[in-house]
Amino acid sequence: MAKRHLNLQNSSGIIYAGILGGLIVAITKFAAAALTGSSAMMSEAIHSLVDTGNSLLLLYGMRRAEQAPDHSHPLGYSREIYFWSFIVAVLVFALGAGVALYEGISHILNPEPIQNPLVNYVVLAISALLDGATWWLALRQFKGSLHFGELFNKFRISKNPAQFVLLFEDTAGMIGLIIALAGTYFSIMLKLPMLDGVASILIAIVLATTAVLLAVETKGLLIGETADQSVIDSILTISGKMPGVVHANGMITGQIGPEQIVVMLSIEFADELRTPQIEEKVLEIERQVRNQRREVTALFIKPQTSAEFQKARSTRFKTKIKP
Repeated sequence: MAKRHLNLQNSSGIIYAGILGGLIVAITKFAAAALTGSSAMMSEAIHSLVDTGNSLLLLYGMRRAEQAPDHSHPLGYSREIYFWSFIVAVLVFALGAGVALYEGISHILNPEPIQNPLVNYVVLAISALLDGATWWLALRQFKGSLHFGELFNKFRISKNPAQFVLLFEDTAGMIGLIIALAGTYFSIMLKLPMLDGVASILIAIVLATTAVLLAVETKGLLIGETADQSVIDSILTISGKMPGVVHANGMITGQIGPEQIVVMLSIEFADELRTPQIEEKVLEIERQVRNQRREVTALFIKPQTSAEFQKARSTRFKTKIKP
């Protein structure tokens, strides 16, 4: 059986660009941190290195998700992308935020003036150009034709972590650069070396916030979320218009990948239909659904009266509280 090719080519291109740019930026920042002794620059260097490693993990997850279904995984490996995206969120928190926090506290307790601050400014400017280009590409891909005010809602309903993980990491990176620049400038202008450590702690807070948002969203996808309402409405419309169908009762859907959905559909067929006729109706519904909603990779149809469907639904979602 052929592989499932997810529509992630654009994301892959941005990830490759991010890996190359991130590696160059990380090496440059480490060199600058060694020359200047800046805590904020060291935090940014570690952040860039973590981002580069995370991009590799995300790319690996995308490739794993494209594997063809087999005997052990009949619905495929699409959820691999959700797992590795969650690992990325954990690493951003544990390594990125954790090390930045440690660097900041250490520098506040033992403040040292930044040496050769011009090096910091030059490196931050180069980083802004490279990271900014990747951020702009990720933003354009994720935003599409939406207004900026609609982006957070899209993040909440998005089923493709390859897009929003990149955007969130790059956004955190740009904010971190601004904080590092401010920390360098004010620690020199005010002659307060500890401000460099404060900047590092602020970078840690930005990374921790980003990691929590990513973890919450990817955890929901990993556990299992329902399909978009547009998919549900489309399937109900298709099945409801089929001759011989009395009523499309409802369905249970599961998003198992960015473009893979499993659907369990309950339909009440006309009483006069015999088994061969019902089978024909089921096949026709499957054909029409697959033609119009290609993301539906598995469709299971259960002939059932509306009354039985409602009874089963109320039983399934009933919460029994024991004394």
